[in-house]
Amino acid sequence: MGGFFAAALKSDCVFDLYFGTDYHSHLGTRRAGMAVYDREEGFNRAIHNIENSPFRTKFESDFHEMKGSLGIGCISDYEPQPLIVRSHHGTFAITTVGKINNMDQLSDEVIRSAGTHFLEMSGGSINATELVAALINQKENIIEGIQYAQEVIDGSMTLMLLTSKGIYCARDRMGRTPLTIGLKDDGFCASFEKFAYLNLGYRDYKELGPGEVVIMTPESVTTLVKPGDKMKICTFLWVYYGYPSSGYEGVSVEEMRYNCGKYMAMRDTISKDDLDIVAGVPDSGTAHAVGYANESGIPFSRPFIKYTPTWPRSFMPTIQSRRDMIARMKLIPVHELIEGNRLLLIDDSIVRGTQLRETTQFLYNSGAKEVHVRPACPPIMFGCKYINFSRSTSEMELIARRIINKEEGQDVERAVLDDYTNPDSDRYKEMIEQIRKQLGFTSLRYNRLDDMLRACGIDKDKLCTYCWDGRE
Repeated sequence: MGGFFAAALKSDCVFDLYFGTDYHSHLGTRRAGMAVYDREEGFNRAIHNIENSPFRTKFESDFHEMKGSLGIGCISDYEPQPLIVRSHHGTFAITTVGKINNMDQLSDEVIRSAGTHFLEMSGGSINATELVAALINQKENIIEGIQYAQEVIDGSMTLMLLTSKGIYCARDRMGRTPLTIGLKDDGFCASFEKFAYLNLGYRDYKELGPGEVVIMTPESVTTLVKPGDKMKICTFLWVYYGYPSSGYEGVSVEEMRYNCGKYMAMRDTISKDDLDIVAGVPDSGTAHAVGYANESGIPFSRPFIKYTPTWPRSFMPTIQSRRDMIARMKLIPVHELIEGNRLLLIDDSIVRGTQLRETTQFLYNSGAKEVHVRPACPPIMFGCKYINFSRSTSEMELIARRIINKEEGQDVERAVLDDYTNPDSDRYKEMIEQIRKQLGFTSLRYNRLDDMLRACGIDKDKLCTYCWDGRE
């Protein structure tokens, strides 16, 4: 995924930039960076690898050396950024959050039209942020360039662009990812996560609408491109990605997760006499489990604890097998709450199923009598086209699609896939049973899409549900 933070202050902004960016560490695992502008010293930038240590540790020396009244920072799940670019627009720094599906096509077009070149990263891929900068540079001014980049990109692209005059903030055309402005006496900030600025003394100022472009200075935030009418914000932000204390479009992440658990409990066929404990997979399943427990009357408990002092979210290898191993090593059992008990376990989702299968076996090995699983969202059927939810190279890595592929063969018609997304169909019920058997659960019931959207409380037409139903 990735996250970002920016500050435009009348005084030095580095303190706010450092801690505001750090508050986004849950959104990325690989790279982080900060870029600042000072009238006397110009642009300064630092980028570090955060795979093996947290953001604050890597940027502590930069924090003491950097200075400037304008700055942008990011946590990146893949490419190094922010980048500093010199072009006919002048010098600027840029950071992005999004996904570009037509990367090869766009880079070839830029090379042909402008005669430019791109630096290859490890693995031969192009830095997506560098491509966005090149697209912006195709136009006569920055505003037209931002709009052009967002129009030609297949996927989504939210960005911040730092110049000597101010910081351009642009939310992607369909508002799939958030961008919020905060205000305090000394100036403004822009943030992916709105909670990131609260302890820095800011208060809510405005949320950018879909496609809206503003320029932020220490004195003002001016809208340059008005927001569009249509929005498709990612629903998975509430289910999993968002930090509990955050919120989007006026809806609290924590409250939405409580409601998710509540509606799952209201629909579930298992009774309180059949269970001893409701638990959430730490950490993103916890609030869902609290909502379920409160509604069902079944005691909430924490039969395992995630060990985080030396295993922060950012310390996650990019290789999937290593990620699974690290995730498993983080969980410490509380045997007194597991042994002999019938557990109902809520996780935010099931993607590949590997980690949850190992977690379930871990509970059985620790003495659990039964493990019933309730994912907080429907089966994930389609790879995300709009944000880097998962860098899976194939939808066949999704456990739901593997089950369907085994039953239906390689080429599955869309009408058949639609039947598998219908929780009332026989195909759906058989798919769930096969997943249950493969992962070793005592029982399995997914949250329904209609109940999940009800928990969110936003008009369905404004929410992206592509990964569950394939509808754009």
